[in-house]
Amino acid sequence: MAYADQEMSGNRIAAFVIVALIHIAAGYALVTGLAYDVAKQLVKKVTTVDIKEEVKKEEPPPPPPKKDTAPPPPVAPPVKINVSTTPPPIQTVTTPPPPAPVIPVITPPAPVAAPAPPPPKFQPKSAVPKGNPGAWVTTNDYPSRALREEREGTTGIRLSVGPDGKATGCTVTASSGSPDLDDAACANAQRRARFTPAMDGEGQPTSGSFSTRVRWQIPKD
Repeated sequence: MAYADQEMSGNRIAAFVIVALIHIAAGYALVTGLAYDVAKQLVKKVTTVDIKEEVKKEEPPPPPPKKDTAPPPPVAPPVKINVSTTPPPIQTVTTPPPPAPVIPVITPPAPVAAPAPPPPKFQPKSAVPKGNPGAWVTTNDYPSRALREEREGTTGIRLSVGPDGKATGCTVTASSGSPDLDDAACANAQRRARFTPAMDGEGQPTSGSFSTRVRWQIPKD
């Protein structure tokens, strides 16, 4: 124990001596203008414990992103939208009417011809005047006024003949230009004319007609 105490006291004396020398050196450095940093380094080595901090390794920065060297995709130009304030014209489409249905034309069958009538037993005949038709109207029948005015002309007449052969009517078919001459021609011919009556297919008397002309001419003395 004594040896240990002696050794301990010797160490303390040595420490005190060293500290004293350090202070002396520091004071000398301050006086003589030596570098303050040297003294500070010496004091720091004696009085402090050099604790090495674990230096963390810095991670290397991430590599820069690769630039895309491919050309950019084509960008379509914006579509131009025509904004018109005027409304588009309205077109009216006229739809034609549907065609009329075709109605088939049904042709009726031809009527069956009726059987031909039997041939007549007798040949039909027209009315035939008896005597001379020129004697029906004479110059004595000339109207007095027409005679004074010296009017002449020709009158066409048609006489209707009954089954008894007598004239039943007279019609002027062509005028002479004088009504009194026409009336005289019809009246005298109807009064004097006589006929063989017309005959039908059975040989029976039937109605008929007869046409003639009366010439009015003033007699010369």
